[in-house]
Amino acid sequence: MGRTFAWVIAALLFVTTRAVADVKVMVAVDPSDRESIVISVMDLQAQLSRVTGQSVSAIRSEDLGDVMRSTRTGEYDLYIAPAHVAASALSHGYELIGSTEHDETYQLVARPGAKAPAELKNGKIYLTQQDSVGAYMARGMLNESGQSLKMFQQVLYRRTSGAGLFAIDTGLVDATVAKQTDVQAWAKKNSSKAAVLLSSHAVPGGMSVVIKKSLPDAVRSKLETWFLGPTGTMSGIGRVAYHSDLGNYKYVSALGNWTPSQLPGATIVTANEALALQQKGVPIIDVRIVKEYQEKHIRGAVSIPYGEKSLKDVAFDPKMDEWAGPQKLDKNQPVVFHCNGAECWKSYKAARVALANGFKTVYWFRGGFPEWETAGLAVESTPAGEAFTQAKTK
Repeated sequence: MGRTFAWVIAALLFVTTRAVADVKVMVAVDPSDRESIVISVMDLQAQLSRVTGQSVSAIRSEDLGDVMRSTRTGEYDLYIAPAHVAASALSHGYELIGSTEHDETYQLVARPGAKAPAELKNGKIYLTQQDSVGAYMARGMLNESGQSLKMFQQVLYRRTSGAGLFAIDTGLVDATVAKQTDVQAWAKKNSSKAAVLLSSHAVPGGMSVVIKKSLPDAVRSKLETWFLGPTGTMSGIGRVAYHSDLGNYKYVSALGNWTPSQLPGATIVTANEALALQQKGVPIIDVRIVKEYQEKHIRGAVSIPYGEKSLKDVAFDPKMDEWAGPQKLDKNQPVVFHCNGAECWKSYKAARVALANGFKTVYWFRGGFPEWETAGLAVESTPAGEAFTQAKTK
């Protein structure tokens, strides 16, 4: 019995020591990125083991959706990944070391003669695989312009990024998304008449390297020094020679979730415009959850929480959501809807639902509570248990 107990304790100590000693690395590869295909995980693992003096386990994955999920739970100590995966990690306890290429701009390119994304409805779009940078940027840019991938009759996901431009010029598809440098090179070489309808902001290029903040300082310092030093060249990846502005990662992160910058039928207002409307007696409706409203809200705002279960997409299904606004508010009176800023879809959806229910005058305060607070306008709190101000019923 004593020997068995001692063996168990020894085994647990061994496992614990290994768990502490190991540095877990995820190399997330976009299959449509030709430069990423030759990455050698074994070489990288050996290099980082020498650098840290610890055992390093490196894993390569092409399932970018699952890799992005893992950034939210902190499953790896180090991510070497495309910009959108790195952006997610930076929002969940990681910090940036750098990237292997300079910033890129992505463009939505359409068939000759097209002038607006809405004209592509019921057409075909060519994208690199789902969850790739290109597909991610396509969804984000379309959402931002008030459109959706669901507007297309067919979305063709393929592994060859450059083939989308060829497919447009040959009439096989109506649109694609590609890097601006590729679009310009293609247009020059092939005298392409394809139309550029949308362009993104700067997006960190190549592979970004991010590291978990909670790693021991000594280990983190060794890794950062190696990646940024003259010998820190990763086999098949290259050197981390660029450090994009963190704002570019925030843009990429938000682009996947941002609401459109327009809402047909409603008037988009700023914080000061919302205040002016409130002073004229127009109610400001806070559709955030009750807890957020209790903690802090626009002074005088009315709480009617929007129960969101539908997709964060312009083609969302309102039947999946729950919201009492149409029953509590007078549709013949003007109303302002807001929530937690441009990344929050609840007020966008509430405004859409209100319009669909015949509300005459709808204002959408897209910047929401963050913009109001940044502007230094009046806020207040509601202690738990205290009755909320209720909207006037019809």
